Amino acid sequence: MRALRRVALRVLLALEVPKRLQRLLDLNHSLPEFATNPSHLKIGRPFNIMNSHLISIGNRVRLGPGCALLPLTRYPPVSWQSESADGNDRQSFNPMLRIGDGVVSSGFLQVFVQQNVDIGDNVMFASNVFINDAAHGYVTANTPYKHQPLFRVAPVRIGQGCWIGQNVVILPGVTIGELSIVGANSVVTHDVPARCIVAGAPARIIRRWGMHVQMHGLPGMRAVMGVRPFMIIA
Repeated sequence: MRALRRVALRVLLALEVPKRLQRLLDLNHSLPEFATNPSHLKIGRPFNIMNSHLISIGNRVRLGPGCALLPLTRYPPVSWQSESADGNDRQSFNPMLRIGDGVVSSGFLQVFVQQNVDIGDNVMFASNVFINDAAHGYVTANTPYKHQPLFRVAPVRIGQGCWIGQNVVILPGVTIGELSIVGANSVVTHDVPARCIVAGAPARIIRRWGMHVQMHGLPGMRAVMGVRPFMIIA
């Protein structure tokens, strides 16, 4: 009986190893081809990526599960067009999304692009950040808003080294300067200068750093800010 068990175990192991290898191969080849050929790229499952040839990704990028990278070449999407009352609201776009080297996200990063979104090197995103370089139209209350043309299309730029907190919304036309922090639950409607902390809805500057101030370590950061830690939790 013991001999049979050993044989059965060996057979099961022999069958399981190819399955594990296949799962590994599927994981390595599950990502689409991007405009660049990044090294050490990790994107957690599940993910939603559209028009990957319009996405430029740097090296050593780590995006947690649930991310959506969506450069839109037309609006409404094909799946919505049959629902539209007429074809007059259809728009075409030539979008480009760039994600720099060393960008990390905890998960559920949502980026919609109709023109240009540029994310600098070493930007850190907490969970559930939403970025869009266009807004849904609302010129009339007589038509469903999803059938109205997008407007206010304007590029979004996030400078290198920024820290974007949890549940942040970044609206069209916004530029966030390098090494700035956006506090959790903020809505960014206007440009943010470099080396600033902003928080709120709409986001407002609550602290500025001078060039001589060091930004190493969370305890020092809290002391410089003079605010409660939850405002900057990522």
